Amino acid sequence: MQSKPPRVWVLLGHKAGDNNQVLALADQLGWPYERKHFVYRRFEILSNRLLGVTLAGIKPQHSSELSAPWPELVISAGRRNEPVARWIKQQSGGVSRLVHMGRPWAALEVFDLLVTTPQYFLPEKENILHNQLPLHRVDEEKINQSVTEWQQQLQAFPRPYIAVLLGGNSGPYTFSAASAKKMGQLVNQLARSQQASLLISSSARTPTSAYHAFEREINVPSFFYRWHESDMRNPYLAYLGLADSFVVTAESMSMLTEAAATGKPLHIYNFSNRALPWWCYWSNYRFNALVHRLAMKIGPKRMRRDVGKIQYALVATGRARMLNESALGNTVKDVARVDDLARAAERVQALFF
Repeated sequence: MQSKPPRVWVLLGHKAGDNNQVLALADQLGWPYERKHFVYRRFEILSNRLLGVTLAGIKPQHSSELSAPWPELVISAGRRNEPVARWIKQQSGGVSRLVHMGRPWAALEVFDLLVTTPQYFLPEKENILHNQLPLHRVDEEKINQSVTEWQQQLQAFPRPYIAVLLGGNSGPYTFSAASAKKMGQLVNQLARSQQASLLISSSARTPTSAYHAFEREINVPSFFYRWHESDMRNPYLAYLGLADSFVVTAESMSMLTEAAATGKPLHIYNFSNRALPWWCYWSNYRFNALVHRLAMKIGPKRMRRDVGKIQYALVATGRARMLNESALGNTVKDVARVDDLARAAERVQALFF
């Protein structure tokens, strides 16, 4: 055991979701930490899989310097940062303790702690913490600031507010115009049944055709925000603060996580559920969708990923319900917040104190 905080490095890459998780945990720990940014080579998967413990997958001239004094704690997420974390531990003489988010490609025993969630098929082990949802960095102060900024503009719309968060294509999920149209019809009916206004936002992945198909079905009081990268004034955080309930597309782990974290009623729209088999829909013949289906069929169980397990875990624990015709008119109740972030921080602290 030690009396002072350990030296901490957090490994950051190109995926915002991975970065947010490691930074959320580092912030929650309250210990000083250094950020290490990495840019990866195009074919890093080959060197990383063949060599395991290596820096061959990163571009050193564009990445943070790695040198002594070595950290006592390394927090990472994502396939690309695993070999870097293992290399750091090797250089430290085995002193560095490795905490990794999600599902690793390396053997589970390599890591001192794995913080995982239901979409991965990891076993119950002493070094694995099974959380309900991924970690996030949205805090009350940021939400309140955004509410102050947007409240006056939105007050013309009568309460209650239903925030509708639209995702897009991801893995096996294809957000087609037909799926968006059906979602629009259900959301419109839900708002009418509650005499509610809709606060609607698209995301970076929302197809234009799906956005317009959804939009055409809405005829209740609504505020539409269409996401675009250059817009610095985004109402997303204000929606989290102002909404009385949420409807979120099923494929977006970040939006589901942040909506569920508020403890407010949540409906999930699963646009992968259709009447006919998947091969009957042309929209499912995207490369990513086909690769995901193949991997789920023939890949090792531990390397599979099924975000549906998070959706159904939320429903099973009463934190959400699926949006369909049978759900209309039934209101999801507020539920107690589950503090996955605090649980993860406690497990990390236990490695040292």
